[in-house]
Amino acid sequence: MDIDSFDYADARNRMVDSQLRPNRITDPRILAAMRTIPRERFLPPALRYLAYIDEDIPLGGGRVLMEPLVFARLVQLAAPVEGERALLVAAGVGYGAAVLASCGVRVIALEEDPNLAAMAQRSLAEFAAGVRLVKGPLAAGWPPEAPYDIILVEGAVEQFPAAFAAQLRADTGRLVGVQASAGPVASVVRAEPTPQGLRAQPVFDCSTPLLPSLRSRPRFTF
Repeated sequence: MDIDSFDYADARNRMVDSQLRPNRITDPRILAAMRTIPRERFLPPALRYLAYIDEDIPLGGGRVLMEPLVFARLVQLAAPVEGERALLVAAGVGYGAAVLASCGVRVIALEEDPNLAAMAQRSLAEFAAGVRLVKGPLAAGWPPEAPYDIILVEGAVEQFPAAFAAQLRADTGRLVGVQASAGPVASVVRAEPTPQGLRAQPVFDCSTPLLPSLRSRPRFTF
């Protein structure tokens, strides 16, 4: 492949028309954002030719840029309303935050990896300047801006940290993310806060990798 002559605009259109639209992505805001935001510009130069494949793109350290269809379905499941406040956990290189912001919500993008955060900062400044990038441990969420109408977790977890439920708006808040159990298949869920914690409803299966820092620690028995 001649990377220098690669037609990214054509690949972007093909992603929308062959990956998203045939698979029930109907929100015109998501389709427009993913048709226009240059996904390749959020990636290191050596990985840009992979920007529009229908797979997760490894970023190192166990982190990935999530498969386009799975991410688009997460945003659609969150049903963002213009003017709402959203926390995007595990923002990575920032592409997901840019797409979510294009739906008219105020986005706080949380990242803990300094290298990924640096890439996100550069790209968001150019393509989604309204996104606020913050740095800290993913498991803690971001209490200073809570409560959130939406928390979107860009990666799989075994269990959602308790901090996430505490930072959702009590009446209308919702969390969307990928929950994994034993085995290769995980489930995209939409969860709502209750007095007992999050009540999650599985929606569809996927195979998104676990976020390394949110893996459960092994328990030792004697």
